[in-house]
Amino acid sequence: MWGISQSNSIPSALKNKEYILKYNLTQSNGSKLVVRLLQANTGKQVFKKDYAIPGTAKVAFLFHKAVSDINNVLKYPDISWISRYIVYATYTSPGRSEIRLSDYTFSYRKTIMKGGLNLFPKWADSKQRSIYYTSYRETKPTLYKLNIYSGAKTKIISSEGMMVCSDVSADGRKLLLTMAPNGQADIYELNLATGAKTRITKFSGIDVNGRYGNNEQSIVFVSNRLGYANVFKKAIHSSATSKVVYHGRNNNACDANGNRIVYSSRESKSSFGDNRFNIYVTSLNNSSTRPITTTGSNQFPRFSGDGSIVLFLKQQGNRTSIGYTNLHSFQSLLFPFNGKKIQSIDW
Repeated sequence: MWGISQSNSIPSALKNKEYILKYNLTQSNGSKLVVRLLQANTGKQVFKKDYAIPGTAKVAFLFHKAVSDINNVLKYPDISWISRYIVYATYTSPGRSEIRLSDYTFSYRKTIMKGGLNLFPKWADSKQRSIYYTSYRETKPTLYKLNIYSGAKTKIISSEGMMVCSDVSADGRKLLLTMAPNGQADIYELNLATGAKTRITKFSGIDVNGRYGNNEQSIVFVSNRLGYANVFKKAIHSSATSKVVYHGRNNNACDANGNRIVYSSRESKSSFGDNRFNIYVTSLNNSSTRPITTTGSNQFPRFSGDGSIVLFLKQQGNRTSIGYTNLHSFQSLLFPFNGKKIQSIDW
């Protein structure tokens, strides 16, 4: 890649390549990016587009959008996920945290909520205009909805003990909540239009991290009902519950997309050092289970919207990285995360 020009000439040394990308970035008044894709052997222009945003802070998103568009022109599998925001909570000091936005490489970061303890951010809509998060500034844990553009904030619900929004229905009308009004954590479904709550799990132990599955007719969740953390499923309107994961004895995080599930499983037992966690992908019918990671401590698995990519957090030695695995090719990308401890993450 080199500075863009009006000429379609290609240096002789590069004519054995398939395509050449020329670009020009200016940041004198906002950020403007022009990209041109040329056939290397002929110099014929295949694609040209101008991109612009006010300011310079989000320049990474111009490049992400351009790469995604070029990818589509060349008819490769969709990678529009690289243009999406990541939202995460990070601890800043004892009893205090911040909620931040980033791009998928974490080269762009912006704090959107600070002051007190604000945790468990969850996107409220597929267009990424609002998030849900839990505030601990009041006497009870309280769920709020925040518009990330206008800053408008709406109180949704409070509960004794625990309050976490773990999933949002596709139409945005219902939430899966983990609440503990009576001392034990259970999963509830909240109808936002009516305010009605439906208790989905009724176990005397711990049921958390509910995720919609099977066209939102069932949920998967983490429970200690076998004496250790594992992943279970149940229909929303049925009492029958069954185990999903038969690998490992400490599976403390999961996500679902359709009939597929990703989960984090502890694979070592150290009383004084770091434990190794790996991430696996399986299905609700247990037809197959495959590892996504094999080294380090890997947590917070999250599906992309189309279920083709899994995001995760990797800790290896003193290094923390944000990872992405393509479930079709099983290729992975890692980007260094140089910041304070992440409490939760969503995209």
